[in-house]
Amino acid sequence: MTKKLLCAAAISALAVCAAAFGGCYDAGTFLSESKSYSGEEVSALTVDVSDREVEVVPSAGGDISIEYFSSEKEYYDITLEGGELKIELVLDKEWSDFIGTQPDMEYRKIRISVPQTLSSIEIFTTNEDIIFGSVEAAKSVNLNSNGGNVQVDGAAAGESISLTSKNGNISGSVSGTYGDYTISCTIKKGNSNLVSNAGGDKQLNLDCNNGDIDIQFKE
Repeated sequence: MTKKLLCAAAISALAVCAAAFGGCYDAGTFLSESKSYSGEEVSALTVDVSDREVEVVPSAGGDISIEYFSSEKEYYDITLEGGELKIELVLDKEWSDFIGTQPDMEYRKIRISVPQTLSSIEIFTTNEDIIFGSVEAAKSVNLNSNGGNVQVDGAAAGESISLTSKNGNISGSVSGTYGDYTISCTIKKGNSNLVSNAGGDKQLNLDCNNGDIDIQFKE
C-alpha cells in the first residue's frame, strides 16, 4: 500500500511540474545571422545538429554562405580548420529550459549555399528534414536524418552517395544513370523502388527504417 501511495505521489508531483512549466520552453531571443567563406578555403563541409532542418543549395558564385538563427541559448559553433568547415549546434540551457514546445520552425532552419568544388559533404540532423539541391562533391555526399526526411534533387558525387533516414522517407533524384552505381539498399518497414545492384563505378547507399525509398536517376 505504501509503495502505491509513493508512486501516486510521484506521478502527482510530475503532473504539477508539467503544468507549472508547460509552454515555457526557453530558447532565448533568436536573431538572424549569416557567415561567408571563400570556396578556395574549404574542401569539406560537415554539419552536425539536432532538431534543425538543413537545406543545401548551389551557390551563385564560388563562396560558401550560411544563413541561420541563433540565440544566447541555442547557437552554432562554426569552425574552419584544415579545409574542413564544421557547423555544430550548441545548447547552452538549464534542464527547465527544455520543458514546453520547441521554438518556431523558422528559427530552426539552416540554409547553406555551396560551390561545386567541395570534396565531401556530410550532414547529420534529428527530427527534421534534409533538403539537398543540385550540388556535386568530388568524392562523397553523406546525408543522415534521424526522425526526418531526406530529399535530394540531382545530388552528385564522384565516388559515393549515402542517404539514411529513420522514421522518414528518402526521395528525389541523383545525378547519372542506374548503371553508374553499385547500389546498396536497406529498407525496413517501408517500400523501395530500388534494390541492391552491383556493377557501377560509383556507390549509392540507401538505408531507410520505417519509411519509403523513391529515388530516380537524373541525367
